[in-house]
Order: sequence, then C-alpha cells, then structure tokens
Amino acid sequence: MLTVLPIRYVADVEASRDFYAGLGLTVRPEAGAAVWVRLTAAAGAVGVHASAVSQGRPPGTTELGFATDEPLDEVAQRLEQNNCPYELVEENFGRSIRVTDPDGVVVQIQWIDPDTVRRSAEAVTGDRA
Repeated sequence: MLTVLPIRYVADVEASRDFYAGLGLTVRPEAGAAVWVRLTAAAGAVGVHASAVSQGRPPGTTELGFATDEPLDEVAQRLEQNNCPYELVEENFGRSIRVTDPDGVVVQIQWIDPDTVRRSAEAVTGDRA
C-alpha cells in the first residue's frame, strides 16, 4: 500500500511543525525531530484540477492543500487560537481557507461542495451531469 507523503522543505522545522499541528495534523514522534517531522491526517490523496477553472492558476502549479469535512468556521477558530491569520475564499468547488505557513507558502484547507463542483463543471463543458 502506498501512502501519499508530500515533503515541504522548510527553514525552521519546529515553527513549521507547530504551524501544521495547529492546522489539525498529528505529529508522529520519530528520531531526528530537529531535521524531520512527519505529520499525519486521517487520509491522503492527490487532486488534479483543470487550470481553466482554477481562478488564475496556470498549468503546472502545485499547491499544498487539505480537504476537510469539518466546518470551516471550526477550522478558522482553531487558526485564530493559534494566531494564524487566514483568508476565507469562495471557490468554484466550495469554500476554502488560505493560510500562510512560516516559509511564506500559502496552504489551502478546502471544503468541497458537490453542487458547486457540478455547476462549475457545467459552466466549462456545457453538459448537465
């Protein structure tokens, strides 16, 4: 079985560990914590998104993102408790929170609404699903 494990190369492992733990990921204790930390979520996946409906992201763009079924208001509250400024964004797939990690990388936490996704797809293809 394969597990998706994107790797973020960071300037400060401790600051990044605290940031991502604040988002809701779980720190897995491992040797070498000064240079490496693994944070886990309930599940992982890779998303492939058409750039034509991505609100300006060109082909080849890669973002670090997390999908959640937790209400975004609860995620926002946790970010506020951890002093992480964020932006709530209406997307063509639902809503997302965009927050910047300690290295200046924007991380997206998304709540996907099937009806919004369907409408977005219909707008591009003209087909009704």
